[in-house]
Amino acid sequence: MTPARQSNGSPVARRIARPTSIDPTAQTTRNAIGPSLLAKTKRDFDPHTFLATIGEGRQTVLFQKKQKIFAQGDTADEVFYIQTGKVRLTVVSKAGKEATIGIVSDGEFFGEGSLAGQLLRMSAATAITGCAVLRIDKKAMMEALHREHEFSDLFVAYLLARNIRYEEDLVDQLFNSSEKRLARILLLLAHFGKEGIPETVVPKISQETLAEMIGTTRSRVSFFMNRFRKLGFIHYNGGLQVHNSLLNIVLHD
Repeated sequence: MTPARQSNGSPVARRIARPTSIDPTAQTTRNAIGPSLLAKTKRDFDPHTFLATIGEGRQTVLFQKKQKIFAQGDTADEVFYIQTGKVRLTVVSKAGKEATIGIVSDGEFFGEGSLAGQLLRMSAATAITGCAVLRIDKKAMMEALHREHEFSDLFVAYLLARNIRYEEDLVDQLFNSSEKRLARILLLLAHFGKEGIPETVVPKISQETLAEMIGTTRSRVSFFMNRFRKLGFIHYNGGLQVHNSLLNIVLHD
């Protein structure tokens, strides 16, 4: 087959469309890293106030640091909304191995599997810091979703955002180095990209937990944390302070 020619008779090179790879870390950054129920497009609706006034079937519960909120295998009949604090979600295998599957914080839900017919908890939830958590009965939550369309829209948007986050976590685990995965987790914990919070102090979290979350060893986490500190990306001052410059590790090829 002869190549196509321009009007002057010279051959024209064929253009071949190339697929564009998507860096999950860059995508995560564009999404402000982590789902937040307080969507910017819904500034006039305050879910915190709405949930606090939906009537019966809700209760604010205070949990101390390291206190268990629910255990794996417990009856799933409530949904939880974090008013303040951070919560760690874990699963334990039949062999007794524990793995951290996520950390949720202010303005986020957990335990919502009960709304989809989940009878037993598939994970455990433990307070990382002191927490104020709104515990909502399944029936009350369903009624609120049916009654208030703006709240329903926000809740669906939250679930979709978290589903995207899980997909990004999987791609991150499969294709990125352990150093990049650690940097991304620290940025997630620091709520990097949230409006008005350029730098955030992360509550104390063990290197063993970080190692579980990124699928590596504690010694590798210690090595990278020391490297980040020497480069000025993080700082220890009672708590762990994560600087925006840590993004350089995430975006560096």
